[in-house]
Amino acid sequence: MASIKPLGDRVVVQPKEADEKTDSGLYIPESAQDKPQKGTVVAIGPGRVEDGTQIDMTVEEGDEILYGKYAGTEVTLNGQEFLIMRETDIFGIINE
Repeated sequence: MASIKPLGDRVVVQPKEADEKTDSGLYIPESAQDKPQKGTVVAIGPGRVEDGTQIDMTVEEGDEILYGKYAGTEVTLNGQEFLIMRETDIFGIINE
């Protein structure tokens, strides 16, 4: 089974599924569904180097995050959809 090891300050995110129903129970057609902006971090790179200093990553594997609507590059691996993005594309970590 193939896997992805991101480089630098990149993270691999598994996006959450788009909502198919509203809170009131109405089904949303696929053409009207918003692109998900939440996901789970499945792999992180080692961090970036600035002026010779290693800067560690803020997010960790397993964190649920919020990211920009058009952030990252979509990739398919082993039949699953993932996004690869820079840590700076992440708006925050969701704490529930």
